[in-house]
Amino acid sequence: MSPFKRIFLIVLDSVGIGEAPDAEAFQDKGADTLGHIAEHRGGLNMPNIAKLGLSNIREIKGIEPAAEPKAFYTKMQEASNGKDTMTGHWEIMGLRIDTPFRTFEQFPAELIHALEKKTGRNVIGNKPASGTEIIKELGEEHIKTGNLIVYTSADSVLQIAAHEEIVPIRELYKICEIARELTLDEKYMIGRVIARPFIGKPGAFERTSNRHDYALKPFGRTVMNELKDGGFDVIALGKISDIYDGEGVTETIRTKDNTDGIQKFIDSMSKSFHGLNFLNLVDFDAKYGHRRNPAGYAEALEAFDTRLPEILENIGTDDLLILTADHGNDPTHHGTDHTREFVPLLVFHQNITKANRLPIRETFADIGATIAENFDVKRPQHGTSFLQDILANS
Repeated sequence: MSPFKRIFLIVLDSVGIGEAPDAEAFQDKGADTLGHIAEHRGGLNMPNIAKLGLSNIREIKGIEPAAEPKAFYTKMQEASNGKDTMTGHWEIMGLRIDTPFRTFEQFPAELIHALEKKTGRNVIGNKPASGTEIIKELGEEHIKTGNLIVYTSADSVLQIAAHEEIVPIRELYKICEIARELTLDEKYMIGRVIARPFIGKPGAFERTSNRHDYALKPFGRTVMNELKDGGFDVIALGKISDIYDGEGVTETIRTKDNTDGIQKFIDSMSKSFHGLNFLNLVDFDAKYGHRRNPAGYAEALEAFDTRLPEILENIGTDDLLILTADHGNDPTHHGTDHTREFVPLLVFHQNITKANRLPIRETFADIGATIAENFDVKRPQHGTSFLQDILANS
């Protein structure tokens, strides 16, 4: 019988907790997402996560270390060669990525020409850009011509923006499926193709919640595959299903933003299931990290903290809650890319008699190994379970 019937895993997208030992190799020396946001804010007000032990991992301005933390706590180092969303998430579920996904300043002409030929629409843009800024720049031309706005970012992504009244959602999704098929070639190694629909008029464009990600399939079986094949539930909230291209997922719940994601996660906690409930909260990364907005990032962190008591109240005696991140994205750092950082790890269940510090984890895959051991499914090749450590003081 599984020690825990239900495991709830929340990835606070990009909430890093200080530079990794190899940060310099990624041009990220000095990066510190949580630390620098707290300094910019003059201190973060997060009393609920403080009780779990966030500042016991390393002290963060405004967040008091807990005298008696309610959760086991430590930080994790990424073993894979990368600092993007897919690499981080895939590693959490037991994979190690040694060949990084590619990023582009401009997509090759042969790829753009093939996309134009297969979709019947010309392409404009083809450069790195903020999603909100490029539709300001090219949205009016797109409306007049029907040309597709193609752009990228510091991530390994090919994004296609289109007005919903010019390119209907179904057509945009089909276009992205074509782009995904074209970029499966190893010479491109692009992690995700993303549909970025928007509405409105010039000067007042607004992106909609109809975003859809088309990711590569994981390069191997993940713990989620083992759970699903073993008859367990794997509930994916937010962009989790997209990140794993649906692999190992038994139920998908779409979310619009952090607020919607947290609410749907809390709602899903009332369900009777046996397995994993996996949520990604993307706003920290997409809305504030990449846009280098430390004030907005701080507000989003504090907003999450106000909802944390509701989550904890719904953790039953047979449940386990894991809070972590997938990489950093220091909004005070140079550029707009993710940052190579440690990520926090907080592990809570109702039967803890005395929580303490876990050893620093050498790979995110320790989470996947722990989940696999709990449900007695095949363990991943990478990662060391900490299940017995968190059961020892129960």
